Amino acid sequence: MSLLKRLRALAADPDFRSGARDMASPSLGLAAWGLVTGVTMVKSGLSLQLAMGMSLLVFAGSAQLTALPLIASGAPLWVLLATAFCVNLRFVIFSAQWRNYWSHLPLRRRLLNGYLSADLNFVYFVKRYPDAVPAPGQQRYFWGGVAVNWPTWQVASFTGILLADRIPPHWGIGFAGVLALLGLSYALLAEKLLWWVAITAGAVSIATYSLPLKLNILCAIVAAGAVGWWLDSRKAAR
Repeated sequence: MSLLKRLRALAADPDFRSGARDMASPSLGLAAWGLVTGVTMVKSGLSLQLAMGMSLLVFAGSAQLTALPLIASGAPLWVLLATAFCVNLRFVIFSAQWRNYWSHLPLRRRLLNGYLSADLNFVYFVKRYPDAVPAPGQQRYFWGGVAVNWPTWQVASFTGILLADRIPPHWGIGFAGVLALLGLSYALLAEKLLWWVAITAGAVSIATYSLPLKLNILCAIVAAGAVGWWLDSRKAAR
């Protein structure tokens, strides 16, 4: 079967369509977040080439937005790496769960899936397939979400990169990005335990805001992780 026919068959698949439809609902907020990230990269001093490369290679908005102020302020490399690592620690947890679904796939496919997976991909996938075992249609559903999520982010990010100097500050695009991020975060708060983790992160971040080099973010992540681990341990004990 030719590549074109395979793509047409995939696009007509009901599992693929379901994945794309589920991911379409938060795509507007995702696009706003990507636009802000693109603008921020250029405003932080990155060249167009570096900004585009970062958008394609990193593909992690929260890590990018966290790292950019540190890059602009000339923070030590260890602070930059530690902060980005902590911000993306959730993907270690995601990967442990993905393993139950994807362990039978070839290494190249698993690496590609890992690059393309994001927070909302994980949330919608686990909601649709709560039993952590391989099942028919899972890959097609995942790729349906990717077909919406990845292009939406890249198009919005590249738009922000190319139009960064033409977007006036009074538009308040940074605030729009914050609202979009809050909306996406709210979609992840599916249980009471996660609400306590989010409240802890917000409180610690505000309390330590005066720390240099955006270390308040690192403190918030550590505190939220500790609270989440403690609450999860109590839940398991009961």
